[in-house]
Amino acid sequence: MPTIKTPIIPIHQTFAKANAPHELDKKAICIFAATGFFLDTDTYWKDKKVLPAASENILDDNGFLIESKPWFQWHYSPRDISFETALEEFTSLFEQIISEQLEDSKVILPLSGGLDSRTQAVALSKMKNPVTSYSYSFKGGFSESGIGKKIAKVCGFDFKEFTIESGYLWPKLEELASINQCYSDFTHPRQMAVLDEFKKLEGTFSLGHWGDVLFDRGAPEGTTESELLETILKKVVKKGGMELATALWQEWELEGDFESYLRERIVDLHATIKIENTSAKLRAFKSLYWAPRWTSVNLSVFDVAHPISLPYYDDRMCEFICTIPEEYLAARKLQLEYIKQQSPELAKITWQDHRPFNLYNFQNNKYPNNLPYRIGNKLKRTVKEKMGKPYIQRNWELQFLGMENDEKLQQRLFSENLHPFISKPLLARFYNNFKTVDAVKYSHPLSMLLTLSVWYCCTKVYDE
Repeated sequence: MPTIKTPIIPIHQTFAKANAPHELDKKAICIFAATGFFLDTDTYWKDKKVLPAASENILDDNGFLIESKPWFQWHYSPRDISFETALEEFTSLFEQIISEQLEDSKVILPLSGGLDSRTQAVALSKMKNPVTSYSYSFKGGFSESGIGKKIAKVCGFDFKEFTIESGYLWPKLEELASINQCYSDFTHPRQMAVLDEFKKLEGTFSLGHWGDVLFDRGAPEGTTESELLETILKKVVKKGGMELATALWQEWELEGDFESYLRERIVDLHATIKIENTSAKLRAFKSLYWAPRWTSVNLSVFDVAHPISLPYYDDRMCEFICTIPEEYLAARKLQLEYIKQQSPELAKITWQDHRPFNLYNFQNNKYPNNLPYRIGNKLKRTVKEKMGKPYIQRNWELQFLGMENDEKLQQRLFSENLHPFISKPLLARFYNNFKTVDAVKYSHPLSMLLTLSVWYCCTKVYDE
């Protein structure tokens, strides 16, 4: 009988059969609608499960899961070491992992204005591997490519600039559905817009996903257990997600109520994590349930173009994090000091989250020091909007705003008869709320309904 051992943070979902009826798991789909990802081992179907993270699984010859047990438990065992020692260990481990993952391959490096990819850029600049870097910006939005280009220049990397155009999603919906199997909403993987350009590049992707979770405080100091549960709920449920999930729950006439069911699931999963420190416990929860079922799902788009590597996903990095005091992880201290120590020139480049400040003076990003920039930025946006050029900040704005997008959205939502999966009155309710009540709040429900409608049409199967 085959045994499958999953990594601490799996890059790919591994499915197994379960002894259950072949019917939709409507409760699981409601959680998906609320959060944007399936929870724990859930899938669309009751007889199909995803193998848990950091587990050893025994399957029979027909693919049915017989036994599953964890081989690694997230823990918080801080060592009595100095910050300097922690930094030296991080430097050695991080650079070793990147070197081993890439070997002598050419490298494709996405560059953002943040810290994770910049940390990778430091390590890669010390290696001999040829690096092609790139950034992409929303058309009409902040030029993230401007920061990426500066980082690439300091490191001596080739650089390409991509623009995410309005409405890129519509001709690619079926392709995206085949790539991620509709296990993520369709408006987040913006890399889909430049997939054809990715395929023209050569090498292995070095992706910086999950660094911001591992190398920062999970929850504010002093957070209690009860407060942590509420924090988890607030973090996982998207704007408008609770309303959509509740509407589906009621339409499908499921027993009880959705919010109680979700809360019960979160409480049960939270209880399995034997960590007293609430900051470390939240990081563990995210790494167990959020990373594999949301972040990893969207990695599949990169994987279609070229092999992928993720230094922050490495088992050794996860084990290392469990031994580092929270105070060293808080406020991104390790990454900040690594960049400043290894490449002062990179540290002088604007940190996007604290623009116009950099890694040396980002503490000044507060009133009144940041007032001139905020006023100037507001004026620029106002002028553009008066000229009929709205400032794009979020991916859904490129997909759902404007007449052409609206026409294609309505076609996708209403041209197919989704009954009895989702009724037209429910679709119309959330579409109209997006158009007339609050576009920001209802953008997530609209994206989820689009995802569910495409999934339903692609499967061509519905078991009542």
